[in-house]
Amino acid sequence: MEIKYICPFWGSEDLRPKNFIEKALDAGYDGVEMNAPSDEDAVNEIKKNIQEKGAVLIAQQWLAPAVETVDAYRDRMLARFKQLVELNPVFINSHTGKDFFSFEENSSLLKHCEAFTEESQVPIVHETHRGRFNYHAYTLLPYLNEFKDLQLNADFSHFCNVSESLLEDQEDILEKIMPHCKYIHARVGFDQSAQVNDPFAPEWKANLDRFVAWWQKIIDLAKERGEKTFYVCPEFGPFPYMPQLPYTRRDISDQWGINKKMMEYLRKTLH
Repeated sequence: MEIKYICPFWGSEDLRPKNFIEKALDAGYDGVEMNAPSDEDAVNEIKKNIQEKGAVLIAQQWLAPAVETVDAYRDRMLARFKQLVELNPVFINSHTGKDFFSFEENSSLLKHCEAFTEESQVPIVHETHRGRFNYHAYTLLPYLNEFKDLQLNADFSHFCNVSESLLEDQEDILEKIMPHCKYIHARVGFDQSAQVNDPFAPEWKANLDRFVAWWQKIIDLAKERGEKTFYVCPEFGPFPYMPQLPYTRRDISDQWGINKKMMEYLRKTLH
């Protein structure tokens, strides 16, 4: 099985899509993940450069918070999916639902996602994330029972933050979740945040080792399923995920550098 490494657009939005894609590929990534601008020029620029360079594109669906009904949220989500399909992504990574929607309401949204995939033939993976339907490991299980083919993007840093632990007492729950993970956001978190300041600092070694062990297990399961390709995106983010010094507001670490170092480290470590 081949592992392809993906560069997040998050934190590089000051670059034109063309320049970002070139920078990512020059840095050694196989492709990019983009919550793409919706204007026509940007869409055409992305499509052109992805095709010409033979790069992988994963599209990201993220909606700004709004006071709205579940139906209004659904309509916004589906409209965004339709925009993203125009980019010809390998799949859409979706921030789906809300943590305060009921199980029935979030389930209705997931059914619409399934119907959209059936119609468009573009898979949707749902990122495990605070604020979404899958914000917490245990409360995700009823959805896995209801939706047997539910596909997830494993960002377990959010589970750690929500549960204020490294999930030492939830390994049995993670074992039920991991077979559904089709994608990894390779970010290391801790009990009080979804992102450590530098995963390669010695004080975070235990966290790094734990996350890498989870990621390897997910990849092992994918290989057992017979998958030919798996995608991993080092996704350390800019402020406010990245802590800043007071007054000067200087980032205490280099986001781009950390993600590149993580990509290079995982190329040597994951198999």
